[in-house]
Amino acid sequence: MDLKELFLDIKSYVGNEITLSGWIRNHRKQKEFGFIDFSDGTCFKHIQIVYDNSLSDFDEIQKLHVGCAISVVGVLKESVGAGQDYEVVMKSYKLEGDCPEDYPIQPKRHSMEFLREQAYLRPRTNMFQALFRVRSMAAFAIHEYFQKNGYIYAHTPLITTADCEGENQMFKVTTLDFNNLPMVDGSVDMSQDLFKKQSYITGTGQLHGEAMAMAFKKIYTFGPTFRTENSNTKTHANEFWMIEPEIAFCDLDGLMDIEEDMLKYIVNYILDNCSDEVEFFDKFVSKGLKEKLEKLVNSEFKRITHHEAVDILKSANVKWEFEPSYDDDIAKEHEKYITEYFNGPVFITDWPKDIKAWYMKLNGDDKTVAAVDLEVPGIGELIGGSQREEDYDKLVSRMNQMGVDQDTVYWYNNLRRYGGCYHSGFGLGFERLIMYLTGVENIRDVIAFPRTPGNCDF
Repeated sequence: MDLKELFLDIKSYVGNEITLSGWIRNHRKQKEFGFIDFSDGTCFKHIQIVYDNSLSDFDEIQKLHVGCAISVVGVLKESVGAGQDYEVVMKSYKLEGDCPEDYPIQPKRHSMEFLREQAYLRPRTNMFQALFRVRSMAAFAIHEYFQKNGYIYAHTPLITTADCEGENQMFKVTTLDFNNLPMVDGSVDMSQDLFKKQSYITGTGQLHGEAMAMAFKKIYTFGPTFRTENSNTKTHANEFWMIEPEIAFCDLDGLMDIEEDMLKYIVNYILDNCSDEVEFFDKFVSKGLKEKLEKLVNSEFKRITHHEAVDILKSANVKWEFEPSYDDDIAKEHEKYITEYFNGPVFITDWPKDIKAWYMKLNGDDKTVAAVDLEVPGIGELIGGSQREEDYDKLVSRMNQMGVDQDTVYWYNNLRRYGGCYHSGFGLGFERLIMYLTGVENIRDVIAFPRTPGNCDF
């Protein structure tokens, strides 16, 4: 049986013989008996297996190393020792997979830097057992939220010719031989490539998602995205996952309602279904994490404009590293101050058009766009979204101003001509959400095998 199944109704198994299969996390040996800290990965909790020298293979059991895979037959009993309520008294065992003494994941505290070097083994530690379980449950909660609210799960392409994020931000895809490139008039002849044109690995599913929303009204994508940004910060990776809903007949206010409702649903789901993991992170990673998550669920999200946010920052009695400006983005220090000022999550809307993307709806002042960022305490920007420009002429004019190649997205523009409507959408970086839910500070530690500049190991 699995430990998850056992712990769901453990009292009913007391006195019964059970069979468990899993791994040795620690092995404390005494002269006449021993204790094995046992985990099978199906839940965060471990169980203690005890044995003594009445077993005929006692000496062989004592040779078992940390990391070994074993199957154990034993009787579940209430524990008389401190530290656990129940334990399994071994009757027999089978060594399924041996492990040498130099196994890297020993029962001691390892640094996060060391564990990144052992990425293929680090899921066996308590830290990453908790983290990847929260990641799994958060993904389930996201799907459940959207499915319960009538959204279609859309699978948008990973290979695209639509240059949405800017060519310098996207990985190029080609089948051409770099050692023998076909040339025409001094340039690479892309007609010889598989797709007959320059193609990319997607940086967003948004554009294709909008096309789906014009047929299904409410859709969401949830999948991997890729950026070439050469950044080594704690919050950037070259491969990550995004949640991107697109909703027809939805303005910016309606979008903020959805963002708040969705985030509260996910956080509440984790609090209800990952209580052991949250307690672990609260104790060992980020003091006060549980209180922070509970506070978010019960918070009223404040809504202010970018101009109002800068007013607050400029009037603050703070010496800023980056002076706040009505024409620019706000820095991390500004995000932190704004969430502390309102003591909770804050929506910042109506951003300067010159610092936002070409597809965002132009406001009536011709200076700002109907964009929104959600700032949350402890991490800053968590969600970014906007009302999309539904006016064909305004969209084309904006693309011309920003030098966007319209040939690659003609079909996107046509959505405005063929029964278009006002609509909105947002993007939530899944890894940033997991960082928020766990208190883990580095994106490299919330992805099983992170892809960052200079790092494509394993």
